[in-house]
Amino acid sequence: MSEPRRLEVLRAIVEDYVHSREPVGSKALVERHGLGVSAATIRNDMAALEDEGLIVAPHTSSGRIPTERGYRRFVDRIEDVKPLSGAERRAISSLLEGSSDLNEVLENTVRLLAQITHQVAVIQVPLYSDAAVRHIELVGLGGGQALVVLISTRGTVDQRVIALSGEVSTEDLYSLRDAMLGAVSGARLTELARAAQNAVDLLEPRLRGAAQALASALCALSRNSAIERMVMAGTANLARSTSDFPLSITPVLEALEEQVVLLRLFSELEEDGRGMSVSIGSENAHGSLSGASVVATGYGPGEHAKIGVLGPTRMDYPASMAAVRAVARYLSRILAG
Repeated sequence: MSEPRRLEVLRAIVEDYVHSREPVGSKALVERHGLGVSAATIRNDMAALEDEGLIVAPHTSSGRIPTERGYRRFVDRIEDVKPLSGAERRAISSLLEGSSDLNEVLENTVRLLAQITHQVAVIQVPLYSDAAVRHIELVGLGGGQALVVLISTRGTVDQRVIALSGEVSTEDLYSLRDAMLGAVSGARLTELARAAQNAVDLLEPRLRGAAQALASALCALSRNSAIERMVMAGTANLARSTSDFPLSITPVLEALEEQVVLLRLFSELEEDGRGMSVSIGSENAHGSLSGASVVATGYGPGEHAKIGVLGPTRMDYPASMAAVRAVARYLSRILAG
């Protein structure tokens, strides 16, 4: 019995099942894949694959579907990640370039990746220990409130509304902003608290209450940059695949909402020789994701943060791997610019 042909049969079963959701029979394989052997020979190959635990017959169907082990064997035999088409690459480039706001770039990235793959796209927000203050803005909103905006040298833009104590005019807001900006511009976010407090102490007494509120807001915003978090898009794609989850989709949706499980999983993923991480079903150590698959890769400086997609085990792995890798490369190029 030919091992290469048997693996070709497995590949054909995986590809047909991923696209049709229907169990695959020997007749369909002969008609669609030109394997060069009879249906009887293919049935023998399918029996051998079933004995190995790579395919299984659902219920009483004469067709077969891949098991988790079958998907793993299929993924491991993908020799190289094929590049996207020229049109797809141009679409990625046009949608991701042109923004200097890191948050906006990441949000555009996950939306794009979700559209390309029809899966849930997930990205770890990179943590930069060397990020510093590029600019701050203070905008009066009326009613004793103001909007504080903090822009870092890494392109992150965070904002918060604060309450101002006492009467603060527009000119006072300009003075507060200029004094605070002079004290904190160029300071690392990890050192922002001390620099901001120095500015408060130098201001005239009548503005110190408002200055303290501004300093507290800036410190809170700087702490946000040190919190691990994820940006995601395409949850509706997962909700449309409920039939692919034999028990319940609820644990997967809860893991997406809470993020803690996903952050832990992404930090534990190891890349293979192709620079990709593929975790299938029960390979995910966290039970809530045992019915899902994850395809991810690193991006950005040092590639410590990861970007990827999450979906059912009945996933188009080659296409997902190609899309994830391509988007990660464009994102890394933008962040390095």
